[in-house]
Amino acid sequence: MNRNTPEFWLQTAEQLQQSLATNWTTAMQSLQNLVPPGLMPDGRVATQVQTPQIAFSPARLQELQQQYLQEAGALWTQTLAGKPAATDKRFGGAAWSSNPLAAYSAANYLLNARTLMGLADAVEADEKTRARLRFAVEQWMAAAAPSNFLAFNVEAQQKAIETKGESIAKGLQNLMHDMRQGHVSMTDESQFEVGKNVATTEGAVVFENELFQLIEYKPLTATVFERPFLLIPPCINKFYILDLQPENSLIRYAVEQGQRTFVVSWRNPDETLAKKTWDDYIEDAAIKAIAVTRDITGAKLINTLGFCVGGTILTTALAVLAARGETPAASATLLTTLLDFSDTGILDLFIDEAFVKHREGEMGQGGLMKGADLASTFSFLRPNDLVWNYVVGNYLKGETPPPFDLLYWNSDSTNLPGPFYAWYLRNTYLENRLVKPGSATVCGEKLDFGKLALPVYIYGSREDHIVPIGGAYASTQYLPGKLRFVMGASGHIAGVINAPVKNKRSHWIGPSGKFPANVDQWIASAKEHPGSWWPDWAAWLKGHSGKQINAPKNYGRAKYKVIEAAPGSYVKARA
Repeated sequence: MNRNTPEFWLQTAEQLQQSLATNWTTAMQSLQNLVPPGLMPDGRVATQVQTPQIAFSPARLQELQQQYLQEAGALWTQTLAGKPAATDKRFGGAAWSSNPLAAYSAANYLLNARTLMGLADAVEADEKTRARLRFAVEQWMAAAAPSNFLAFNVEAQQKAIETKGESIAKGLQNLMHDMRQGHVSMTDESQFEVGKNVATTEGAVVFENELFQLIEYKPLTATVFERPFLLIPPCINKFYILDLQPENSLIRYAVEQGQRTFVVSWRNPDETLAKKTWDDYIEDAAIKAIAVTRDITGAKLINTLGFCVGGTILTTALAVLAARGETPAASATLLTTLLDFSDTGILDLFIDEAFVKHREGEMGQGGLMKGADLASTFSFLRPNDLVWNYVVGNYLKGETPPPFDLLYWNSDSTNLPGPFYAWYLRNTYLENRLVKPGSATVCGEKLDFGKLALPVYIYGSREDHIVPIGGAYASTQYLPGKLRFVMGASGHIAGVINAPVKNKRSHWIGPSGKFPANVDQWIASAKEHPGSWWPDWAAWLKGHSGKQINAPKNYGRAKYKVIEAAPGSYVKARA
């Protein structure tokens, strides 16, 4: 048959499709046991998960095949000519471009990676199945990069020659160290100590129970606003992401604005907390923190802030109190928070009935979701940047990663009680019950966010891969009070921790009081403002903070004595 006829390519594509379907199905079955431990059921359960039958679009497959053969045929000639230059930072160094074999291996790998991603997109299946395949291929290709192997990484080879093998010896030492500590080092953790050079804003622990410590911070102004400010961070991380250094501390910034600031510091759960539930965290932590803050300050109303899961916990607590006829909050701020779990980004790929049932059976009645597994999950959402980059640097090149406070915090993982985690998975990510009035019962009360008439400041990050901007924005459709929505640049953490002193990035504000159903419509009408969103938030919060009063000279009040200096002991417990 003539190779230049459409019939030849169609027949070839059909043969390739049959072969690919068989091999791909086998590969996906194997990959079920290779994905990060926090994402999918373990090997004992994974074998029970049915792998979808794979079929490809013949037209798209033919197009990919022709494109691959054309590019592969020209690859060696282009490599010798130095064209095109590698744009992938893994292969951007001079050692790669000056070595034809290394440059060819990198170019060939990138071609194969593009083709495999194209194959994932060519699968005839629902979008969630295609997205799962794309994720699996991404993990597969990230792990298979030639830069990850000493035999192919010319930069690592060059360094070994220059150091007379010392880099290899150091790499082995780094590997042994990381095996002992249980995770890949992203920074030189020996350079940081909580309370010494991170989490240093002055304050004191004025209350504690088995779930949290409440920190009151020392005023930095002669007067403070009469309504105190309570901040609830996510319980899946340590709170000091909001207090890394004085110049980028949101906590210190709030104190500097004259806010009498209280912060929840979650306990890192051990086996003694293995049966704690979502209700426990709402009643005995969030609601208790609100009550203690009011008791200490004597304030009838307080301002509140929840970050990420902390925002979900805060809003749930306020809804429980509203169902009881109580309205203790003058305002709420929600930072990168999901209330409506319809748009959860990449995390949605791994949530289905089988996964949730597995977790419920494994730990729904007791147990711990290990912080190391959670950290591994989030790292593998960006495998090249947060996993293999450090494997190459630490082990192949024998380098010690530089000190970086944010990455130190990122490595300081936190456990979760199993029943809490299982309830959260089913009622939010799987069944999205929180925004359905009366669907979820918490602490004996049916939730209805429509009863929360307080003003709310909602912030979302444009490039957030954990709380997509559409997911953060969706809260505007369920909260009936006066709202302000602000979008910041960058991602989940960098967008939030964007202090004004840096004068970096931008934020966007839309027309007052107008919140169309679709976030894209809001973005189209929003106006860009250079710099941090913090001053806008501070001005908004000031409007809900009441009059100025003399700053307190002592921590706590009456029975709420100082227990220990901030940041307290709970935050120092390692998972």
